[in-house]
Amino acid sequence: MFSKQQTKQERLFERAAFFVCLRLMTKADISILLPLASQWVEEQESIILAKGIELNADQQIDAYLAGVKDPLKIRLLKTDQIPLPEVPALRTKLRDIGLLGDNVSGLCLRHGIYIKAEFWNNRRILVHELAHTMQYERLGGIDVFLERYILECLSHGYPFGALEIEARKIEKMICEG
Repeated sequence: MFSKQQTKQERLFERAAFFVCLRLMTKADISILLPLASQWVEEQESIILAKGIELNADQQIDAYLAGVKDPLKIRLLKTDQIPLPEVPALRTKLRDIGLLGDNVSGLCLRHGIYIKAEFWNNRRILVHELAHTMQYERLGGIDVFLERYILECLSHGYPFGALEIEARKIEKMICEG
């Protein structure tokens, strides 16, 4: 996931709101959230794989540099708005911890990647999402990736978890390196 540039005040407000939400989230919430999130990711990935486009040659090189095992599996889907889960509890929790919302410009769902239309040609956003594809592959799939990613967001706050930091480092290395 990659967010638009935010002011320092907006980031501080989001971090404070995050910790309020964290205190309200119980272990029972997490045990319910993860299977629902995994199912939603699988559904959205299927949509992207069916409707999306393949990476072009330059994007395949970026995917390879990001560590993706098979860039030919990846599909991109341009969208005006990143879809939200239909299940209200899941939608609310993912928005509360900062994983989904209006400020999200790209979203990796394993081999399917949504990119908002206004960011369609933004290489940094795509490379960031390709780094998440590599993480899904390295960790062994949707369930394992989501559990770790969500727990990191809960314990450190988004975007301060190790997976997000790694994705930003890969993005910087490829786009600025």
